[in-house]
Amino acid sequence: MLSFISAKEAAEKWDISPRRVSVLCGEKRIDGAMMVGNMWIIPSTAQKPVDKRTIKNEKLKKIAIKPFVKWAGGKSQVTDEIEKYIFSDSGKVITKYAEPMVGGGALAFDLLSKYNFESFYVSDSNAELINAYNVIKSDVKPLISKLTEMQLSFLPMDENGRKFYYYSVRDKFNSVQLNGSASVVKAAQFIFLNKTCFNGLYRVNKKGQFNVPMGAYKNPTICDEANLINLSSALQNVEIVCGDYTLSEKFIDENTFVYIDPPYRPISQTSGFTSYNIDAFDDNEQRRLAEYVDRINGKGAKFVLSNSDPKNTNKEDNFFDDLYSNYKIERIYAARSVNSKGNSRGKISELLIHN
Repeated sequence: MLSFISAKEAAEKWDISPRRVSVLCGEKRIDGAMMVGNMWIIPSTAQKPVDKRTIKNEKLKKIAIKPFVKWAGGKSQVTDEIEKYIFSDSGKVITKYAEPMVGGGALAFDLLSKYNFESFYVSDSNAELINAYNVIKSDVKPLISKLTEMQLSFLPMDENGRKFYYYSVRDKFNSVQLNGSASVVKAAQFIFLNKTCFNGLYRVNKKGQFNVPMGAYKNPTICDEANLINLSSALQNVEIVCGDYTLSEKFIDENTFVYIDPPYRPISQTSGFTSYNIDAFDDNEQRRLAEYVDRINGKGAKFVLSNSDPKNTNKEDNFFDDLYSNYKIERIYAARSVNSKGNSRGKISELLIHN
């Protein structure tokens, strides 16, 4: 005689949520499942169906990859926290990933090292950064050659020699326009400056010139050859775009997870470092970003957006609580690392906003 179990019992047996079992029953993907009253019952001999989400997002045993640059606000320390939202059990099939403000790419690279997506999209408005991404993807060997040359020249020098070398590279970087013939050299200069400048900052003046002074690293890794080769391999099927984040709209659909990491809104008068490019990301830009979020939410995409928490310094500041009142707002704790004063690098709350 055929026996049946409840959706809850099937969920425990198959290590998925009862809600997911109900979705699979509704999709007629469990043989013999039937609705009795307001609940599903399932033959006790039924096998767990092959879940499309499991196929598309199955963890892979790949070589680990990591960001090739330091980047203000990088998400290396909170990738696991954000990642759990991507595959949360909502019945939605996630086959595409978009990160339209990719920066250093900590989350994107972590996902590329673990999962298969049908389509993967990253973009940024910083042309020098995106040039480096494209060079790693298409011309990694000459890039490694140039970086190795710079590393062998720079590391043996004393402090005065290093200063002369650093500022010479910075001047060359600022004097040459980015174009096809200069792309590898510019990418090498960009990575070198990032690895040797103060705190790995990317900051430009009103003329768009990189103006960060040299840092005080004793033995910086300027050329991480193994990581660059692994990154190049991982980026082969990634769409890389230079431009405004809104360009990603045509890529995004109901099967897309979108992670948005804009320049953070300053939480104090002294933390206003938001200008990675010439144009500042002020409150009007934050509002424009919220309109974009509404549009991709309307497409059925899942999203998570990070930003600073104004309530760290002003409990009455409801800027983001009001701006994203239609969504869920979580507060997590992360260490601030871009600060000249070591005693100011404690953990403070940051926002994760999601649908």
